[in-house]
Amino acid sequence: MAATLGATFFLTGCADPLSRGDVFAPGIAGEARGDQMEVGHRLMDAGEYELALRAFTRAGAQRGGLTPEVLSALGSANLGLGRLGQAEDLLRRATKAEPDNPAAWNNLGVVLMETGRFPEAVQVFRRAFATSSGQSDVIRDNLAKALAKRDDPFYAAPNDSGATLVRRGAGDVLLVTGV
Repeated sequence: MAATLGATFFLTGCADPLSRGDVFAPGIAGEARGDQMEVGHRLMDAGEYELALRAFTRAGAQRGGLTPEVLSALGSANLGLGRLGQAEDLLRRATKAEPDNPAAWNNLGVVLMETGRFPEAVQVFRRAFATSSGQSDVIRDNLAKALAKRDDPFYAAPNDSGATLVRRGAGDVLLVTGV
């Protein structure tokens, strides 16, 4: 009886790994099971935009496709990498799919500011401010900067101010000048 019981416990440990749910090698792919959106946002906070881009791509696979949230996150990561054309395309797709997302509108406005399209940036920041119900200081600051640059006829180029992008909160980017 004791031998049978001992053999049963021994064989339990030899069960098929798939039946136990262990489908990943320890420490490699198993770590990818977490929420990749959260991973991507943490990587963005750390300034690791390329790694964040990969995490957001995995999040799209986890969530069954490019949801507006994933599109906005991919656009933000591309913005951080300086890939303004790709960022603009992704953020426009995100705002079209989810027009009430103030973070996506704000980040699109930052792209437009970086490319020197101040009048359009003002309109986009106004939309972001309206969709946030006027509750975002970051968007208010970005709108004020866009208005100032639009109204200054002597402003020479979009890159002469030493502007820096600072990520604040979940998906918001602040355009900081004079740093």
